[in-house]
Amino acid sequence: MRGSCRLFPLLLLALLRGLCHGREPAPGAVTCGSVLKLLNTRHSVRLHSHEVKYGSGSGQQSVTGVEASDDANSYWRIRGKSDGSCQRGTAVKCGQAIRLTHVNTGKNLHTHHFPSPLSNNQEVSAFGDDGEGDDLDIWIVQCSGTYWEREDAVRFKHVGTEVFLSITGEQYGHPIRGQREVHGMPTANHHNYWKAMEGVFIKPSMDPAKHDEL
Repeated sequence: MRGSCRLFPLLLLALLRGLCHGREPAPGAVTCGSVLKLLNTRHSVRLHSHEVKYGSGSGQQSVTGVEASDDANSYWRIRGKSDGSCQRGTAVKCGQAIRLTHVNTGKNLHTHHFPSPLSNNQEVSAFGDDGEGDDLDIWIVQCSGTYWEREDAVRFKHVGTEVFLSITGEQYGHPIRGQREVHGMPTANHHNYWKAMEGVFIKPSMDPAKHDEL
């Protein structure tokens, strides 16, 4: 009987370890600090930005969707909502608040109460300098599991205005002919699903203390 009592704490520890192991991120989890492209699954275009400003609305740097898979202006870095809140290598959880920083221009994915130029939905722009903008740069990752997996189609819901990052197919003319309008929509639907595509993915880690803060 005494031997059984001694074994009980060991068995409990093993059980707890097994439960914790089940919550570890899979190798395919998207992690903080990763640089990636995002594909709109409905319209098969990648989230894109460039040094072209809107001619109406906010006049900020425009955000569009492009069909090309090899355009360097379609890379975005995954960051936390504030410094230190998303350490490099930490898997992004479903429901987590993040920023998406455009790699080539250092501006953050942003939206606000301006009408988008083609569809009259909510304008989405790129805003800030060297990765620093304001509270309207923050998005919630919506997915069905524990972590954002690369194979998942996810939504991005804006914290400040509660719209979803969306594309409905409207195309621009000169000077960005053929590129699609990206905007915010108030309802969750098939126009606002996105999937992680090409990029540099930092290996998931359960020990974020070993990584730099973003």
